[in-house]
Amino acid sequence: MSKKETETPVLKGLGEMDLQAVEAAIKKEQHRRNYSKALRSTIFSLIVVAAVAVLVAVLILPVLQISGTSMTETLEDGDIVVAVNSSNFKTGDVIAFYYNNNTLVKRVIAYAGDWVDIDEEGNVSVNGQVLDEPYVSEKALGECDIELPYQVPDGKCFVMGDHRSTSIDSRNTAVGCVSKEMIVGKIVFRVWPFTDFGVIR
Repeated sequence: MSKKETETPVLKGLGEMDLQAVEAAIKKEQHRRNYSKALRSTIFSLIVVAAVAVLVAVLILPVLQISGTSMTETLEDGDIVVAVNSSNFKTGDVIAFYYNNNTLVKRVIAYAGDWVDIDEEGNVSVNGQVLDEPYVSEKALGECDIELPYQVPDGKCFVMGDHRSTSIDSRNTAVGCVSKEMIVGKIVFRVWPFTDFGVIR
């Protein structure tokens, strides 16, 4: 056998190995590019979803955490609730509103022009009619320094916490009545704790 005949197969084998290595390198590079593209797309999608969620939470469905006991037993300290951004309220609705860089949660009792009166036992009357308040477990006059009966000013509503003995609300000049511009929204349901998940009444 000649020297030429013995070298030819060896050269051919090396050529096949080089081709396989090139193909593998090309596939690896394509995989890297596809992975990078998929990663960028996923990150972009997550950013968009997060931005939309923030806008919804701020503008449409604000999520709030209750701090304090002024709404006990309806809402407890640490509860997480969702509000609907609305200006359409009725007596008995629970609303959130801004006050001194804080967000307070109270219940709507009366509207502009209504006369509010509260007796020593804590019974609340609006325009001479005693309110039925099943959400209040213990009535009290509370921290009241306004002159009763009290007429709600124009463009405002009168609010009270359900824990009447401790709540600082429209009965006290420190908070007063709430104007429409201050209202965040109506509290519609509780999302935490899961054991108490449901509509707020």
